Amino acid sequence: MWMPIKPAYAQTHNWFDINTACVTDGDVATIKGLECLFSNTLSVLTTVAGLVFFFMLIAGGFKMIFSGGDPKTAASARSTITSAAIGLVVSIAAWLILNFIEIFTGAPVTEFTISS
Repeated sequence: MWMPIKPAYAQTHNWFDINTACVTDGDVATIKGLECLFSNTLSVLTTVAGLVFFFMLIAGGFKMIFSGGDPKTAASARSTITSAAIGLVVSIAAWLILNFIEIFTGAPVTEFTISS
């Protein structure tokens, strides 16, 4: 028996964080598509950075709990937690620096655009 093909949910769902401004039906890809590519990549990378921080913090906590008083394992756990915290601080500092530059100079450094 023949059944019509239904699109998958991912094909019909509008993603809330993904920039679809450059996506048009039936048009040829242009250099302007790099704006969307950069925007979407940055959106995904910030999410991945947050998840990496969270999982490194959890892993460091478990290492610390299960170290059993061993100084080497406890030092390794502290190192993992410190690395996670430094990564988070660097990520937030980079975002803040870019926003301060934009506020003080008026230059849109947080927007990636290709002029036509």
